[in-house]
Amino acid sequence: MSKDTRSVIDPQVADSAKVANLLIEALPYIQKFAGKVVVIKYGGNALAGASESDALGSFAKDVALLHAVGIKPVVVHGGGPQISALMERLGKTPSFHNGLRVTDAETMEIVSMVLLGTVNPQLVSAINQHGAPAVGVSGQDANMFMVTSRDSALGFVGDITKVDATIVKQMLDDSQIPVVATLGTDNTGQAYNINADTAAGALAEALGAQKLVYLTDIAGVRADKDDQGSLLRQATTSQLRSLLGSGAIDGGMIPKIESCVAAIERGVFQAHILDGRIAHVLLLELFTDAGVGTMVSKG
Repeated sequence: MSKDTRSVIDPQVADSAKVANLLIEALPYIQKFAGKVVVIKYGGNALAGASESDALGSFAKDVALLHAVGIKPVVVHGGGPQISALMERLGKTPSFHNGLRVTDAETMEIVSMVLLGTVNPQLVSAINQHGAPAVGVSGQDANMFMVTSRDSALGFVGDITKVDATIVKQMLDDSQIPVVATLGTDNTGQAYNINADTAAGALAEALGAQKLVYLTDIAGVRADKDDQGSLLRQATTSQLRSLLGSGAIDGGMIPKIESCVAAIERGVFQAHILDGRIAHVLLLELFTDAGVGTMVSKG
């Protein structure tokens, strides 16, 4: 065998070197975020276009890994597509106004059934399977989310007036992973549906989170909603306010961006808007230099 032939790098060695370099690239981020709270909003839309079991399994592994390296993940979830699917099976037509679900009394029962009976236990079970101690909790528990009615036309849709994060902080102190269903109550004990993006932002603020991450079914924030090439890799809160004012952000992205801006301007360090359909998108965004979505900072 000639010297030139022996000098060719084995592909397996090259692949191993890439893996090693990725791990080294992740090290400073792991060190930086260790002990810090990362609130992750996991929306039902993150499953769009992918096998639910694959998407959920990938997400659960990411959360378990964050926990294993000393980061404190808090999962806040909605269940919009699952709620709509059950409504249609029961003969009800879902209705939305400015990205918020119109929630009459019957719809409120369906929301509770889906969030507490299906989505929350699925997430808890998936994370637990990977050795991380996830525990389900509702925004109604220990009066975590106190609300008032947003608009009589929306029915039982609540605006958060107070967040008591005591129960979540206790779970984090016990090295558990809170998985929060976004329901709340008013002063009479009436249950309300809360937009999950809004709830995630409010809880991140109350916890003084380092990061607020939204997993959805788009690649990030676009300067032009109809142009895939206008994706913003980095954005400031002032840029997002301008996009909201110009109408470049619409539909379900409105409460997401509004809560993102409010959370950062009230103390959350950074927010990220990511495509939850990408396998291990959390790790790619948090632990690599390039990232894969939109990172939002104060400005």
